[in-house]
Amino acid sequence: MKLEAIINQPVIETERFDLRPLRRSDMGLIEHYAGDERVARMTTRIAHPLPPGAVEAFVTRAMSDERDEDVWAMDATKDGGPELIGLISLEKLDRNQSEIGYWVAPVYWNTGIASLAVETLVKANPLENATMFASVFQDNPASARVLTHCGFQYLGDAETYSVARDANVPTWTYTKKL
Repeated sequence: MKLEAIINQPVIETERFDLRPLRRSDMGLIEHYAGDERVARMTTRIAHPLPPGAVEAFVTRAMSDERDEDVWAMDATKDGGPELIGLISLEKLDRNQSEIGYWVAPVYWNTGIASLAVETLVKANPLENATMFASVFQDNPASARVLTHCGFQYLGDAETYSVARDANVPTWTYTKKL
């Protein structure tokens, strides 16, 4: 695994793809994939349909030096794939903790991409956290399996508001000590 700083955020390499900071040229693919209702409904913050300017604002925040969340594109060009097949992020929390979030383009579901991305980001631990958290909607057991496969432990049930669903949705919360 090789780390290289770009926009004060590392590029993290795997054999299949690289996790790299977002760039403006990612906006089209983010809009294409995040605009898919199947993706939006499994996230807390993606609206469906996407409002005009939402992706541009998201990328601008992700590229800001003052951001509170580091976002990486899953870039599959090294394996002959597209420049973006999903996103993964770490939101900075207090007490040396972060929350990991991710989504993968539907065409890449059930290919191991999410597990490899989570496993790689946890191993790299670019924020040097002591603990990472993650939450998944209870109607997304595949995402829960990604977390348990990567060594996250079940912490408890909760609920979180989903913008795409316009409702509070039951979640499972997981933690991993690093």
